[in-house]
Amino acid sequence: MSTSSLPTLPAAPAPGRPDVAARLREALIGASFTADGLLELLGAPAYAALARSETVPALRATREDSPLAVLVRLFLLQQPVPYARVADVVPVDACLESGWLVRVGSDEVAATVDVRPYGGPCGEDWFIVSDLGCAVGGAGGIGSRDEGVVLGVGGASTTLAGLTVRTPVASALDLGTGSGIQALHAVQHATRVTATDLNPRALHITALTLALSGAPAADLREGSLFEPLKQDETYDLIVSNPPFVISPGARLTYRDGGMGGDDLCRSVVQGAGELLNEGGFAQFLANWQHVEGEDWQDRLRSWVPRGCDAWVVQREVQDVTQYAELWLRDAGDHRGDPAEYQALYDAWLDEFEARKVRAVGFGWITLRRTGSAVPSVTVEEWPHPVEQPLGDTVRAHFERLDYLRAHDDAALLAAHFRLAPEIIQEQVGLPGAEDPEHVVLRQHRGMRRATKVDTVGAGFAGVCDGSLSAGRILDAIAQLMGEDPVMLRDRTPAQIRLLVEQGFLEPA
Repeated sequence: MSTSSLPTLPAAPAPGRPDVAARLREALIGASFTADGLLELLGAPAYAALARSETVPALRATREDSPLAVLVRLFLLQQPVPYARVADVVPVDACLESGWLVRVGSDEVAATVDVRPYGGPCGEDWFIVSDLGCAVGGAGGIGSRDEGVVLGVGGASTTLAGLTVRTPVASALDLGTGSGIQALHAVQHATRVTATDLNPRALHITALTLALSGAPAADLREGSLFEPLKQDETYDLIVSNPPFVISPGARLTYRDGGMGGDDLCRSVVQGAGELLNEGGFAQFLANWQHVEGEDWQDRLRSWVPRGCDAWVVQREVQDVTQYAELWLRDAGDHRGDPAEYQALYDAWLDEFEARKVRAVGFGWITLRRTGSAVPSVTVEEWPHPVEQPLGDTVRAHFERLDYLRAHDDAALLAAHFRLAPEIIQEQVGLPGAEDPEHVVLRQHRGMRRATKVDTVGAGFAGVCDGSLSAGRILDAIAQLMGEDPVMLRDRTPAQIRLLVEQGFLEPA
């Protein structure tokens, strides 16, 4: 989110002209100004360089005078382009009148906002609007010059979008909408979408993102986080990529929490619980402190609101020096006065030392409102590669929790299971050994987990095709191994539960 003080930013286009947005959208798509079109024009190296804020390869690739090259220079690279050439590609006079473009020099025009092509999950051609200089490589240090900017799509935005459960719902809430990427996704499967932001400019930009993407409008409300909501409003889905950076003060409010430590993330998570309808999901990206003498997992468990299941995944941990350097560079402070940079660095370390913070974790938090008397809270560290999008994986995780809660050991043994798709078995041991030291089951989808199993677990999983109950399979394994079937039935349900919980086995 951003502040409402925007003295140096240019005027953004008027969202009240949907006809112009529709005509501009048609022109952009007609010229292949799309995610696929950009990749084809620029090539993979130049396309990847844009994410690093390096524009020279893209400028070289757009020296030709094709309609697509003109649009890339104009909207993505923010280069002035001759009026006559732009008029051949887009409705230039309408764009000038409504504020998408401005005249510069004697015969050139320039864009007033970044426009970045963005491919939707089903191949849709969408466009993310942001402030100038914020679509290529993120902020690129622009925050050091003006904290009121509205950033474009970045890695955190796409991570959250990929995590979000995409089932049809009646209502969705996007807290701190920024440039509107989460709202854009939400309007595709939610009847009513509310988006809030402290910065009225961000709401303006979100309206442009939705209009230029040909998406339905959202209910846009100015205010911090939950403040703009009515007292009785509840939602089936809440998403937020909040200003989670733990910093001294709130110098850059599009990224800095402005509360002490990780209090902002905690308050967002705790506040979402009472706004969720039964079965509803709330999904966030967040930072959290690793405090001396405190288990970080216990800290996160304390955030979970009553009446909610939770799944917290820590994806990365940085020590306080790495963390401070990362965000000082994000703001461009390393390029300024060395003495000022050192003073800022000292301030970050002073803040962490005062709070006894030794490291900062980053990850995902998902809540689901549940009617269970004993909610499930899973907090884990998983720094390994995953397969995005993960929305279906997240939804399936909570469905498995419901299943396991409803089945005691006797019911589990009477149930039928199937091995989940794309599970492979690895046997680890010395070359030539008669038996493996251990067996590993490994997923090639979703979270891509791996888990050790014993001989019984491997044999059980291998024959699960839904035709036999778990109990009958164990009886057959007991007979083959010469074990007591009663004892095998008694000790195996815990292993079956783990395999179901982690997604290796699915109820048939």
